[in-house]
Amino acid sequence: MRVIIYTGKGGVGKTSMAAATACKIAGSGKKVLIMSTDQAHSLGDSFDRKVGKEQTRITDHLYAMEIDTVYEGEKSWGHLKDYIKQLLTAKGGGGIEAEELLIFPGLEELFSMFRILDAYESGLYDTIIVDCAPTGETLSLLKYPERLSGLIAKILPLEKLGVKTVGAVVEKAMKIPMPKDNVFDDVEYLMEKMKRLQKLMLNREVVSLRVVTTPEKIVISEAKRNFTCLYLYHYNVDAIIVNHIYTPEAMEGYFHKWVKLQEEGMREIQESFSEVPRFYVELQPKELRTLEVLEEAGGFIFGETDPNDILFRKEIYEIDREGMRLKIYLPLAYKEELRLEQDRNELVVGVRNECRRFPVPAEFAGREIAGAKFEDGYLSIAF
Repeated sequence: MRVIIYTGKGGVGKTSMAAATACKIAGSGKKVLIMSTDQAHSLGDSFDRKVGKEQTRITDHLYAMEIDTVYEGEKSWGHLKDYIKQLLTAKGGGGIEAEELLIFPGLEELFSMFRILDAYESGLYDTIIVDCAPTGETLSLLKYPERLSGLIAKILPLEKLGVKTVGAVVEKAMKIPMPKDNVFDDVEYLMEKMKRLQKLMLNREVVSLRVVTTPEKIVISEAKRNFTCLYLYHYNVDAIIVNHIYTPEAMEGYFHKWVKLQEEGMREIQESFSEVPRFYVELQPKELRTLEVLEEAGGFIFGETDPNDILFRKEIYEIDREGMRLKIYLPLAYKEELRLEQDRNELVVGVRNECRRFPVPAEFAGREIAGAKFEDGYLSIAF
């Protein structure tokens, strides 16, 4: 099974590219599910038909879904949410707007990812295409499972047995409610599901990400930042889709000054993503909407290439045991943007405003960082 995730800046045409890819793969006879995690869903608009929160049949081989995060949230953490609401209102006399406080940033994205995991584990499909929200929300979606795992472990470290033994005493003395068994069931459910989710998302034999951009400088800059951050979190970007390319005929007359700007943008894309397969999509005379048009678009975007394949793969980590070095691939980053720290047996690597913690490799356990340098896209750390 394959999971292919489309991301990029808002307005670059992610939904159209994802839908065209789904049509191309489904046309080869594979059973495909395309899912939208964007709160402002437009998948139904692309297919020109209503798409619901459950699988909607488009063709015999193609199904679509627009994820309802409120519905998914109630399924995933109803009891835990009720307990935290009790804690928030225990001494507030009902004055706290608990429902608003319980809207944790990023939680909706997590529930969207749970739906992706469910579809994957069902085994009903050959390929899952994910049409993500704009770049910033996508990065939140991809890094949230890792971060929330640690948060829940700190918030509810109690064991069921301990609560049963001393819960009544603590509840009476502190005047706060103790969690019931169903709360722990929710926590265990969330933790176990997040472990499976992390394992899936980091399986580079299954999951690929594809960045959609346009030839404009501002959009290219965001695509490059997105590309670097995805590698920081160990995700495999296997293609760049360059959308909204103006044809020579379209640039005649009023738009002739755009010729040079587009040429500069195309050159920057080629230089920045030279190793990664790139697919170019010219501006079409008609809107990429309806099944028939999207099926046609899938053909001219990919040509003879099978979009279901893993189109590119590069090892992100390299361990040099003899030289006692760890090399981390951070494409398109700049030395002055990097931050490196060691917190006991964890490495903290930052790029711009993104930061990630991961364990020191077992080969270097107990050692301190002796030095680091950044060259040829690799952060090389000596122990």
